[in-house]
Amino acid sequence: MDNYPKPDNATLLDIYRKASLIRHNDERVIKEMMAGKLVTPYYSPAGQEIIPSALSVSLTDDDKIVTIYRGTHDMLAKGFPLKPLWAELAGRITGSCKGKGGTMHLTHPETGCMVTTGVVGSSMPIATGIGWAAKLDGKGTVAVANFGDGAANIGAFHESLNMAALWKLPVIFLCQNNLYAEHTTFANSTLIARISDRAASYGMVGVTVNGNDPDAMYGVARLAVERARAGEGPTLIEAMTFRFNGHLVGDAGNYIPKDEIATARSKDPVPALRKTVIERGAATEAELDAIDAAIKAEIDEAVIAAFSADLPDVAELKRDVFAHELA
Repeated sequence: MDNYPKPDNATLLDIYRKASLIRHNDERVIKEMMAGKLVTPYYSPAGQEIIPSALSVSLTDDDKIVTIYRGTHDMLAKGFPLKPLWAELAGRITGSCKGKGGTMHLTHPETGCMVTTGVVGSSMPIATGIGWAAKLDGKGTVAVANFGDGAANIGAFHESLNMAALWKLPVIFLCQNNLYAEHTTFANSTLIARISDRAASYGMVGVTVNGNDPDAMYGVARLAVERARAGEGPTLIEAMTFRFNGHLVGDAGNYIPKDEIATARSKDPVPALRKTVIERGAATEAELDAIDAAIKAEIDEAVIAAFSADLPDVAELKRDVFAHELA
């Protein structure tokens, strides 16, 4: 990775802000769920914060991302505002989808957060379509498809990569490989050692990177974004990581060997990033404490606003279903 660009101090600090937001928000969601105040399916991104944080610093609001139901961290890193996000989690009318989508369908087009899909692997054909539209309008925007290692084995993966490569679409296919597809290990679902090796068969660039390393993740993502903007086609990035919890809250993750979890937690990427920021002089410990405090305060405001908002009226059941209201 020596030939890849590295983030300057200002960018490194921005990556930290995003990663810290993701971590603190995740902890607050689980806290509210454990208290019985929030009733929702939720998929913790703990352990995978660096990947979208290091990617999104190279994106603009005009760039679009699509993610899957495990992708709350992807949306937050891209700029999804906290108040409509929390209202959506709480099923309130002020939510980004009027409280009718929840965690599995977070959507905020104003910041380029196009859709969170509950269908495994469907982020890829959607992002490919967005990439085709981007190529047609010629504005140099980029589309990102986030997905997991399990989704790399479905038909939509192959169809999307083939089309994107054939038409040189500005799409980044970001596989966040946390080594578990729900409850199935990577070794039990995929024969090849690296998903990125499949890129060559489509005639596109593919690279495997340590997704928990901010320098490496930033460098690979930055070049992929630049390649897409320049009309040089798509990139398949396989970002290696590990999830700290089960598939979703309520899943104890007993199928994951305890030594694997212990090893992963000992290398927690968020404290490691904090240490790097301080060592490089990008910020002092006191400055990072202030950033964390501001993030927690913003989350507090969003939580209070969410639970203070109204639930959707029963009339909402018939709204946003058809293009025109039925008599």
